[in-house]
This record gives sequence, structure tokens and C-alpha cells, in this order.
Amino acid sequence: MSSEREARWDDWEDAALLFLQQEGLTEVARNYRIREGEIDLIMRDQTHLIFVEVRQRKPSRFGNAAATVSVSKQQKLLRAAAAFLQEHKNLRELPCRFDVLAYNGNHLQNTGPYWIKNAFGE
Repeated sequence: MSSEREARWDDWEDAALLFLQQEGLTEVARNYRIREGEIDLIMRDQTHLIFVEVRQRKPSRFGNAAATVSVSKQQKLLRAAAAFLQEHKNLRELPCRFDVLAYNGNHLQNTGPYWIKNAFGE
């Protein structure tokens, strides 16, 4: 990813983090990476550990940003979440869920997030 594109992507992740914090969630980790995949944000609410995939897509006739989370991507997120829980044994007892926070538009100020709670999982 180019540095300009990374900077733009950081803006979307920053916006997602701020939105989730305003909704009462607390940040646990950001950009957790293993060889098999990455989790954009790991958050916590009163009862759950929440693995969040942030997606952004310009308007398209081929679908919205949330639709781009393929089965393959879901499997990568599940593997990364399992690795995270192996490293953070103190969080294993919390129920987990996978959310998608999708932005459909070109500019942050012109689009709000579409939050899909419990978007997928076992």
C-alpha cells in the first residue's frame, strides 16, 4: 500500500475508532497482525470483546463496502482472533463477536458508518 493510500486509510480507521468510542466501546488493540490476517480494531463493551473490520468503498453498482467482506476474509479474521486470544489469555472468558463498520462514499464528512453488529462468526 502506498504511503498516501495508507494515510487515507488511517483516516477511515481513525473515524471508525472515534465512532465506536462515542458509542461506548473501549479500544483494546488496533491493527493486530499475524501472517494469516489482520484485525483493524479490537474493542470491548460491557460484555463482549469485539473484533471490527473497517471497510470503505466508493459508490459502486457492484455493491456496498460491507459486501466486500468475503468468506475468505472472514476466515482470516477468525484465525487472527484465535491468535489474539491465545496471546491475551485474560480476555478469553469474554464472549466475542465480529462486527463490520462500513463507509460507503468518497469523503469522511459525506458518509456515516453502517455498523453491522455480529456480522458473522460461529
